[in-house]
Amino acid sequence: MTSMTATPGLAVRALRAGYSGRTVVEGAEFALPAGQVAAIVGPNGCGKSTLLRTIARLHRPESGEVHADGADIWRLSRRQAARRIALLPQSPRAPEAVTVAGLVRYGRHPHQGLLRQWSREDEHAVREALEATGTTGLAAERLDRLSGGQRQRCWLAMVLAQQTPVVLLDEPTSALDLGHVVDVLELVREVAAAGRTVVMVQHDLAAAARYADTLIAMKAGRIIAHGEPRDTVDEALVKDLYALDADILRAPGDASPVVVPRTRTGN
Repeated sequence: MTSMTATPGLAVRALRAGYSGRTVVEGAEFALPAGQVAAIVGPNGCGKSTLLRTIARLHRPESGEVHADGADIWRLSRRQAARRIALLPQSPRAPEAVTVAGLVRYGRHPHQGLLRQWSREDEHAVREALEATGTTGLAAERLDRLSGGQRQRCWLAMVLAQQTPVVLLDEPTSALDLGHVVDVLELVREVAAAGRTVVMVQHDLAAAARYADTLIAMKAGRIIAHGEPRDTVDEALVKDLYALDADILRAPGDASPVVVPRTRTGN
């Protein structure tokens, strides 16, 4: 593999990945500095989650490189990689009856070892993650007794407790109502403002355009557009991605793109 310049953030180069001889991601390439939010968008089955899992070191690529905070993750041990990249999957599962504090403590697992047990540093990381996500008051509650929006903030707290420079989120607002969607995406912005690189798979193109610094649009396993949302989202892209005619408006305040689908009936 060709070496890449060591830079903070996330760098993906010529990444190719698939399953059982079938290529799902082909030639993915982009670089994101620390402190940015990137949203991966595209139709179902285009390779978004496979790309995220490959970046997260859960699926070995056929070729290409992934560098997190300047290090090639496939040259690191699993534990070392988990100190650089954290992933929140689309449908995470927790042990039965786990409390919120217990869940968040799992985020410190990559920092434990035979010669390093639970420490004040770990306790501080958990407390900081709870505070950042507004879940301190829920610490003693059972996760399975909380609302969907509350649970998602708790899962995010677990990821933040891992204290990685790169955070990956697979559809973090799936199945949430509008209020909780805004809460989670505002939290994502705060995470990036604290200096981390955040990459999220997002189905809602308008939400992705409003909250992401960079949009990565995928179709049939390839990245077909990559850049700032206001420069990337247009009628042609929506048509190419979703076979949908739409008007692109500008949101008041920040002028982010708002996608307004045209009705197919013409009414």
